[in-house]
Amino acid sequence: QVQLMESGGGSVQAGGSLRLSCAAVSAHILRVNTMGWYRQAPGNLRELVASISSDGSTNYADSVKGRFTISRDNAKNTIFLEMNSLKPEDTAVYICNADARTPVYASKWYWGQGTQVTVSS
Repeated sequence: QVQLMESGGGSVQAGGSLRLSCAAVSAHILRVNTMGWYRQAPGNLRELVASISSDGSTNYADSVKGRFTISRDNAKNTIFLEMNSLKPEDTAVYICNADARTPVYASKWYWGQGTQVTVSS
């Protein structure tokens, strides 16, 4: 079993910044492939915010391009999401996910519990 440990959420005013972290933790991880952040606001569907593959290729939602930056530390199976110029519409629960290879599964997606980000106007 792989656990995703998230941190860094909180409350900021519009225009502010936050940095989220997510670490894939397990004694059985052989490889972590793509990792990413999704978000879900009340009444909305879960949407992809940003993802990053093991070779560093990134993908962003149009709504966050130029404001958010995703990065990773492969040695620590950890990703980071630097969020700048935050807007009230960025308010949501941010949820980490990762595709990991273990001795049991060649590929399996895991989800974190989520961390709340609140941006006030």
